Amino acid sequence: MTRLGLLPVLALLSATPALADEVSGEVLAFDRVAQIIVLEDKSVWSLSDGGATAPEELEAGDTVTIEFQTISDNGFGKILGITRAE
Repeated sequence: MTRLGLLPVLALLSATPALADEVSGEVLAFDRVAQIIVLEDKSVWSLSDGGATAPEELEAGDTVTIEFQTISDNGFGKILGITRAE
């Protein structure tokens, strides 16, 4: 195989996979206008990328699970879904 023939193969092998992950916690604050959720551990989750919407009745004190897309070591890409514990 020529060097030029190896370039597409190497590009495919070095592509960073996007994986789904999740985090759960209690909502410390929720700004419905700015679409920002702050969990009890002070992590800030922005919904402005359009990947997911918050449950309509979400408020501080609720426990939520946020499913998000991880992008290798760069953190998260976008939020895929939010569920509120009953």
